[in-house]
Amino acid sequence: MELIDFIPFKSEFTKACHGLTTNATHTSEKPVFEELKVRRYDKPLTEISEFILNKIDHWIGWNLISEKTAVGGTTTIRAEISSFILFGLKINITFGILEEKDVNDRPITTVNAKAETHIESRGDLGESRRAIRMMLGAMDFEFRNELIKEEDYQYRSLDTAGASAASQQIFNDAQLQHQPKPEGSAKATTIEFKKRPAVQTIELKPTKKIEEISLTSTPISETPVQNETSDSTPEANTASDDPKPSKPKIVIVTTQKKPINTV
Repeated sequence: MELIDFIPFKSEFTKACHGLTTNATHTSEKPVFEELKVRRYDKPLTEISEFILNKIDHWIGWNLISEKTAVGGTTTIRAEISSFILFGLKINITFGILEEKDVNDRPITTVNAKAETHIESRGDLGESRRAIRMMLGAMDFEFRNELIKEEDYQYRSLDTAGASAASQQIFNDAQLQHQPKPEGSAKATTIEFKKRPAVQTIELKPTKKIEEISLTSTPISETPVQNETSDSTPEANTASDDPKPSKPKIVIVTTQKKPINTV
């Protein structure tokens, strides 16, 4: 006997410590608390699974996520629980049901469970443990006459280290949520996205149209005299890049009247 056994309320003290330091719980062959021990019943798998599904359907806050049969004959039932103590935070709970035959060809159904709380802290105040205890306690009461003890299972089972042990190993992998990474672990590589080069836009300017303007007038008499005048403008430099257009020529037509001789 150890000294710690003399502490009053030892079990409640241990549960309080686990509730403040863990947020994931699972059943095992040698658990910390007796309520988390693996259950075995002298019932077929169909009756056990129907009982679990019925409870999930009727209990408030429990929602069924999936039900499937994995390789090896293990039936997995996953559900989601809304915790009232944790202000509606979700708890994912999974039940693993495996059926095997004993030496007398009678069914033995093994039930495992694990629960994980989605919380940012390390402790969930024992909500994951209470969720497992709630379902296993209801099964113990319903199948109290078919509950198989460990000594009886060792005697009746054909292979204690076979499929049942492999199924138990899956549920032993329940890990803490948001636990810190161990030192020396590889850091995540960042992904860089290369930017595409900017597309240069070229502005298209409309060409200037040069319109020639000519002004002409009709002659008044039969013998008009034309005087052609032109504005003298310097010629544009042909060597320049943008030659300027020449000014249009204007033709002015005048009439010369003969003087009248007086006697």
